[in-house]
Amino acid sequence: MHALCRCAGLLLVSLLFALARSARGQEPDDTVALPPTNQEMFAPLDLPEASLVRTAAGAPGPEYWQQEVDYNIRVALDAAEHRIAGTEAITYRNRSPHELTHLWLQVEQNLFTPESAGSRVHGTGRWSGAFSGGGMNFTRVELVQEGERATPRYVVDGTRMRIDLERPLRPRTGEARIEIDWSFVVPEYGADRMGRLRTQDGWVYELAQWYPRTYVYDDVNGWNPQPYLGQGEFYLEYGRFDVEITVPREFIVVATGELVNSESVLTTAQRERLARARRSEQTVRIVSADEVGKVETRPAGRGPLTWRFRAENVRDFAWAASPAFLWDAASWEDVLIMSAYPREGLGPDRDGSPGWEKATDFARHTVAFYSRMWYRYPYPVAINVGSIVGGMEYPMIVFCSVSSRGQGLFGVTDHEFGHTWFPMIVGNDERRWAWLDEGFNTFQNHYSNLAYYGAEAGRLQRTSPAYIARRMQSSIGDQPIMTHADDIRREGLGFLGYRKPGYGLILLRELILGPERFDEAFRTYVRRWAYKHPQPADFLRTMEDVSGQDLDWFWRGWFYSTELLDQAVDSVQVTDSATRVFLSNREGLVMPVSVTVELRDGTSVQERLSVEVWAWSDRYTLELAGGRPVARVVVDPAEMLPDVRRENNVWTPAATAGHTGSVPGG
Repeated sequence: MHALCRCAGLLLVSLLFALARSARGQEPDDTVALPPTNQEMFAPLDLPEASLVRTAAGAPGPEYWQQEVDYNIRVALDAAEHRIAGTEAITYRNRSPHELTHLWLQVEQNLFTPESAGSRVHGTGRWSGAFSGGGMNFTRVELVQEGERATPRYVVDGTRMRIDLERPLRPRTGEARIEIDWSFVVPEYGADRMGRLRTQDGWVYELAQWYPRTYVYDDVNGWNPQPYLGQGEFYLEYGRFDVEITVPREFIVVATGELVNSESVLTTAQRERLARARRSEQTVRIVSADEVGKVETRPAGRGPLTWRFRAENVRDFAWAASPAFLWDAASWEDVLIMSAYPREGLGPDRDGSPGWEKATDFARHTVAFYSRMWYRYPYPVAINVGSIVGGMEYPMIVFCSVSSRGQGLFGVTDHEFGHTWFPMIVGNDERRWAWLDEGFNTFQNHYSNLAYYGAEAGRLQRTSPAYIARRMQSSIGDQPIMTHADDIRREGLGFLGYRKPGYGLILLRELILGPERFDEAFRTYVRRWAYKHPQPADFLRTMEDVSGQDLDWFWRGWFYSTELLDQAVDSVQVTDSATRVFLSNREGLVMPVSVTVELRDGTSVQERLSVEVWAWSDRYTLELAGGRPVARVVVDPAEMLPDVRRENNVWTPAATAGHTGSVPGG
């Protein structure tokens, strides 16, 4: 909504509220000093100006544009040296209305040089992995424009590479091809997103952030060349990938995209099993534990094999390779769902929780559940890899810890595949806004966990109001959700990137908008921004546009501030003609109010007050017709709100007997 419309709406609510008070015989007394107001919480948000690129309704406008980038990559793994060497061609098409004089590429393996900014910032923590010999080595950089080949000027600055063009790229139609030859040693631990793990049957390699790829050039910031420090994730363009991966013959490879030369790299038996899995809801073993390491599991011959994959309309490409892989598969509709993991992932833990033999079933649930909830899974395959990475997502493939079991394995599988929707389909800027993918995913994981495990879902405690309230009061809650990802203190990332925004969306769905209005708006957001680059304002505006609700008070309080919530029952007054319940909002955060008034005759009254009752005062009087004795009053009886002092949510006559201004009923 425009600022004028918002102000008009607030004035209308104010007028209606005043009329309602007047109708109940509660005309305001100008001689009485009123408590402080919350007008600043209800003021219009200062969002970016709408345009023909991004509309005031939160949708892409008629002049929306984004760049197109295709990749053709040939890569080989030297397992003896743990070295990757590749040759790559990047075709970049300028669809912007601007002339471009240079391109920015991400070279994220340079995070693992000992002198990188990320290694100095994070030291030996989760985002570490630097080692002597780490980083990317370039042996050829060439530029092709309009049929002419040249060696461009380029500068490598940490995890960034700037390439100067021989001539500017024309607006809308300009095209350039960058050709690069590069190599690097695979880190054993790669910032919890890639690496290699030694297992009983050989090394497992997980390859991500492994090839030079372009930064995003968009209508909001132009180029987005933020360095890769480890904590902030990724912002990427969409395109087509054609990738050839050459590995030792005994290796199995899984990757983003469809395998297009299965007849060259799989046995007849394996191809038949995959065909059966495409028709099966039950898991089919493509490579069983008994077959791992046996020569008959690989095509006859000698020397390495080259696996070819093709992926359309994706923003990234990741892969994994190992001679130790067990390989399972099943299907949901026409999606082939697979798991690849070493035998260390098999079997129950001490509590009897199942291991990776259950992983494909877990993944199948996730793909089906979110397809029904928001937007159908659009890709032909979904692959879960068990190895060293605790949990990380890429298009069509995710990496999860091989040590996970039971609900832990379900949870990490569900979370990482949940990222298919955010940010693989809806292409958020994760480098800046962790909550736009992690928070959204935590929100939807809550419902997926409930659907699979019901009340026994152990991970639900992370989205409980008591948990959220405790964290909001702690030192990790003193930054707003809208803090850039790399600026969030590392101990606060889980709360500010995942839990708080996730629970905020649960409140928005369950308490503020209701599931029907919320779901319609959320699905609209996904449809509008599928394979595009939304900004936070596009989400906020879409939710308001489709729901018809002004939510600036909610965005400001929950996402832009660190305010706390404390709703309270101050006292109760009973007269012959009325029962008055005196409520207060004792902290800065505002929310709707649910009140249950339990009467001594055994009946009760439920009232739901809109959030606007706090717009003019931190106090509110709920008046019920007729003076009836009250046994108890409870604010937020369902305990949905993250109230930081729940002890003042309940009033009883005994608790307040003798207090001035409180007249217990009866």
